[in-house]
Amino acid sequence: MSLPMEPSCWLACVRGCEGRHPIEDAAKACPRCGGLMDVEHDIDQLRETSADQWKQRFGKRAGIRCGRTSSGVWSKHEWVLPWLDASSIVSLGEGWSPLLDAPGLAEELALDQLWIKQCGISHTGSFKDLGMTVLVSAVRQMIDHGAPIEAMVCASTGDTSAALAAYGARAGIPTVVLLPRGKITDAQLAQPSAHGAITLGLDTDFDGCMRVVRELTEDPRFYLANSKNPLRVEGQKTIGIEVVEQLGWDVPDWFVIPCGNLGNVSALGKGLLMLYELGLIDRLPRIAAVQAERANPLFRSYETGFRELVPVEAGDTHATAIRIGDPVSYERAVKVLRQLDGVVCQATEEELASAAARADRNGLYTCPQTAVALAGLESLARDGVVGRSETAVVVSTAHGLKFTRFKAAAADAASQSEAFLADPDAISETVGRHLMMAHRTD
Repeated sequence: MSLPMEPSCWLACVRGCEGRHPIEDAAKACPRCGGLMDVEHDIDQLRETSADQWKQRFGKRAGIRCGRTSSGVWSKHEWVLPWLDASSIVSLGEGWSPLLDAPGLAEELALDQLWIKQCGISHTGSFKDLGMTVLVSAVRQMIDHGAPIEAMVCASTGDTSAALAAYGARAGIPTVVLLPRGKITDAQLAQPSAHGAITLGLDTDFDGCMRVVRELTEDPRFYLANSKNPLRVEGQKTIGIEVVEQLGWDVPDWFVIPCGNLGNVSALGKGLLMLYELGLIDRLPRIAAVQAERANPLFRSYETGFRELVPVEAGDTHATAIRIGDPVSYERAVKVLRQLDGVVCQATEEELASAAARADRNGLYTCPQTAVALAGLESLARDGVVGRSETAVVVSTAHGLKFTRFKAAAADAASQSEAFLADPDAISETVGRHLMMAHRTD
């Protein structure tokens, strides 16, 4: 994949402090105010290629599906990290995940059109692959250029650790993951261990793990891999770009996304704003960010007009991957929600369980985080915030297979739990009874 031009990019403070900083400083805070950093692109230079030319270029790459363009992220190389040499790319085929029409579920939610973006159909089973390919590729190039990095480090509720470990193994770079002991699923714990990561379970929650990571990565040997690092956001922003491309460059009215540490909602908005600035779309969608009621600091802030973030102690929730009480990317998320006229809502444990069961009856093996988003969409549609004629895209962030315990507890397993003789007549009678019950439910 050749790059006929190389638009420049740099780091800038999300709070607006003056100054451009090199991409190599992505793991650091703003030197003036200590705020988060974002990757900024030379939009004027990117505009030298017309909107139609970008569409044609991306479409051509989408049809190749081998080599680097097998990655939905790196097919947008110029928009993601043009600073990176193509030879440094570390990819596991991330992106290009299905966008599924869900007519049955739309009807149940009183919507005309509903799409599910299945980001969990990725190498490690979550959308975190999209950001990790960028971060690990950048680290690989920095090491090649003499950076003293010895390991990449993250705090995680499960999915980040899996992605970091897999991409680190692919690149041959050691990884360290800090997990809240006893608060993630067995499947999520197995993934980083299988890839050889140094996996440590701490007697704290995610926010406690994150505090340790912040201190640990003050040492230049240990590189910060959490979404505080804006390189992660650059990969994850391709979610919205990819959806619009899959819809033939048509813009849905709403994106609905579950959120915990808030890197995903800020990344989604960043990609959509880039599409708009470069003229590939003529209007912006709205974003609905949905949190679990027991881990809802963004929702509480939204209720006060985003006056401030008051961290909470996140409680037990089925949506373990977003059980976060002190989100790192709060400032980025608020900025994006204001730009895209976003809303924030929450879902109870009962609501997310009900939403998961409803989605699964429509053929979707939904993770509990995606169920949070679906429950939020249901409440927004019921309250008239999302109109019946408006098109909604729900971002499904992980594969349900990572949450087997939740799925097993939620499923109606009555037929599997009964013991039967190998008698066709008895089985026919039982199946008929179940079918009759299903018809009555309908």
